[in-house]
This record gives sequence, structure tokens and C-alpha cells, in this order.
Amino acid sequence: MDFNEIKQLIDIVNSSDLQETIIEEKDGSKIILRRSSAALAPVAPVTAASALQAVTQACQPVPSPTKAEAAQNLMESRSPIVGTFYQSSSPDSPPFVAINDIIKKGDVLCIIEAMKLMNEIEAEVSGTIVEILVENGQAVEYDQPLFRIKP
Repeated sequence: MDFNEIKQLIDIVNSSDLQETIIEEKDGSKIILRRSSAALAPVAPVTAASALQAVTQACQPVPSPTKAEAAQNLMESRSPIVGTFYQSSSPDSPPFVAINDIIKKGDVLCIIEAMKLMNEIEAEVSGTIVEILVENGQAVEYDQPLFRIKP
């Protein structure tokens, strides 16, 4: 398939209601044309090592609190949604909270991105951040512990 044929295919997809078209040639070549209704943010390339590390981290069981932590009466701030955890509003900004920070109820602890929406997660109690349980950019599950707070 030459450039002009590909350009004609793009024009056809753009002028139709199609969201995606896949064309496979007999020689094994494949062309996928997708329409995006929203501008996408650039994504850093993922290496096999980083993908394997992310999968390994996601598959590790979350350790349950020890008796010493339970005795300290720590509260856990948990994720209300599935998404991506961010410690700050932008890569250049400082994190919302750090270990040993004193927080008040309603303070923003982090952002969880879900379906291109940024959701601010607020503290449910006042206290001190004892532990941050996830890393910046890590995928989080519903009800996954994010922070341990000493009220």
C-alpha cells in the first residue's frame, strides 16, 4: 500500500462515523486507523523491565498491619476509586504531603487519575502522615491503602 492509498483511507475514516479501522493485507502488513475525540497527553515509552516491575508490584500482596501498628491506632486513607496515584498536581510541583507532615481533615493528600479525570483525595481525619504506601505514578485499586495516618 502506498502513501496515496493510506491518505485516502485516512480521509474516508475522517469523513465517516468510524472510530477504528483495521486493514490487513495478504502480505501480512497491517494498518490500524483510530479516531480520538480528545487530545491525548504524551506518554513515556514503557520498557519491558518497567512493565515487569509494575506487574510484579501489582501482584504482591498488601501486607496487613502488624500488632505494633494496630497498637499505635493508625488510620488508613484508602483509594475510593481505581486509577493512577499522583503525589502532586504536576511533575514540577512538590508533593501534597510527605512522611511526618501534620495534616487537617479536608487537606488534599494526593490525586488519583481515572479516565482522564483528576480526583483530589482529601484527608478524612487530622493527624500526622506516618507512611505513604504507594509510589508516584503507580496504579491503585479500589479500597487499596494509600497512607497511614496517626490521628
